[in-house]
Amino acid sequence: MTTHVTLTCVHHDPESRLRDQSERVAPELRRIFSTIVVRVTDATPDDALTPLVRSGAAIHRAPSCGHLRLGRARREALRLGIETGAHHVLFCDLDRVLHWAEYYAAELTSVAGLIPAYDFLILGRTQRAFESHPRAQCDTEAIVNRVFARVSGQEWDVTAAARGVSRRAAATILDGCPDETIGTDVSWPLFLQRTGLYAIGAIATEGLEYETADRFPEDVAAAGGIDAWKARIDANPREWSMRLEIARLEVEAAAAYAPTDAP
Repeated sequence: MTTHVTLTCVHHDPESRLRDQSERVAPELRRIFSTIVVRVTDATPDDALTPLVRSGAAIHRAPSCGHLRLGRARREALRLGIETGAHHVLFCDLDRVLHWAEYYAAELTSVAGLIPAYDFLILGRTQRAFESHPRAQCDTEAIVNRVFARVSGQEWDVTAAARGVSRRAAATILDGCPDETIGTDVSWPLFLQRTGLYAIGAIATEGLEYETADRFPEDVAAAGGIDAWKARIDANPREWSMRLEIARLEVEAAAAYAPTDAP
């Protein structure tokens, strides 16, 4: 099954850690999506991209923005997606969609088929998939989701950074929502919601479970398994500091759309 949805991604893999997974999964992505576009950092070597190129993906290189300014790369990826002529795109970090396609291909195929029914479809996680992440990520992202719910009135998981976007909604975001921070997780849907002109929805998925361990199979094995490896991550105060900074930017982005008379 090939949908008429374009897959557009951001990607950063300076150590080629995802090359083997790309080799396995790129053909499956091409089976699901008619077109694939990847906005990749200059630090990612050509070798890491070979499987994607062989599968027909269009590669666009640009400097890294850093994770806090990731909104700039996301905007570029969104623009590249609609420049293919697509009526709808699935925007997703490449590492996430590789994991999704490898372990939950049927779900990804089904979700891709649902995207054209919406202008903006937030792809979140089931409770199990959400809780598969380290505590530093779960606890801080839960704060963002709670604030988003207060501002939007919708209790959706908005922090998985995966979205189905129509061409007209993408054009509106690019023209009118200049956020270049990682806060685009919340600013894009809140910006569209405020217009009242777009069909916005959300779906909880299993496939957006924790994917970062795919990059480090040897480290996970050396730690004694995925739970022990995640425990090491949670024991690092710097991980919490980084996640708290991301959450702060996301909450600030949501606050910009809160009613001015809010207490």
